[in-house]
Amino acid sequence: MAELTILNYRPGTSVMHTIDPRFKLVCLVLISLSILNTYPLELGVLTLSVVAVLMNIHVSFSSILKELRFFFIFLFFVFMARAIFTPDVANPQDIELKIVTISRQGLYDGALICWRLLIIVMIGLSFVATTQPSEIKAAVQWYLTPIPFIPEKKVAVMMSLMMRFVPVIFNQAKETLDAQRARGVENRKNPVYRLTKFTVPLIRRTFENAEKLAVAMEARCYSDRRTDPELASTRKDWIALFLVIGLCVLISA
Repeated sequence: MAELTILNYRPGTSVMHTIDPRFKLVCLVLISLSILNTYPLELGVLTLSVVAVLMNIHVSFSSILKELRFFFIFLFFVFMARAIFTPDVANPQDIELKIVTISRQGLYDGALICWRLLIIVMIGLSFVATTQPSEIKAAVQWYLTPIPFIPEKKVAVMMSLMMRFVPVIFNQAKETLDAQRARGVENRKNPVYRLTKFTVPLIRRTFENAEKLAVAMEARCYSDRRTDPELASTRKDWIALFLVIGLCVLISA
């Protein structure tokens, strides 16, 4: 049975759970755009806000560290790339190692970029954990309806399926890693061999699951003409939107 991960919807009664998904999408976009020009002081304010939200929706930080361990590896490579390839023109006091030279400006830029990416991912996690896929589908469809020549129902269904399929891929990756450990693959010193034995079965099983899902949808005569949940805004939604706009103006000033 698939385990509940941080990428699954978690039922609850927090403020984030009760906000209209259309407003949550707007807030997510506004914060993601505003964070591009933020610096340590503003990032600290955003970090405290995101931590408060995650604590309110009862998402444990240990599960975040466990589920996003591969993302942290990606952040490490981003950090090292910026540290090595960013020249320090203003203060050319580089840290010289045996193989590479690391600039102080590169360390600062790399830490800043990784911090921004991490906050965006944490905000996205809070959105996914408090919004049902059917509500996300209804919100996307509502925004795309006025735009001509775009099949809003099909696009919304595709996004809903994508949201539902991401946790399945993570569970499949975990099963593949467990199978590798049972066969002693992790004891092989060749990293290319270990990576091949991990990615090939994972991709194959992912495509097999996608094909099974498509066949099951066709067998049940699934179509994009379905009854979506009704979306209704309240005063609390507008208050949350204006608070996020004020926060974005504050950190962008």
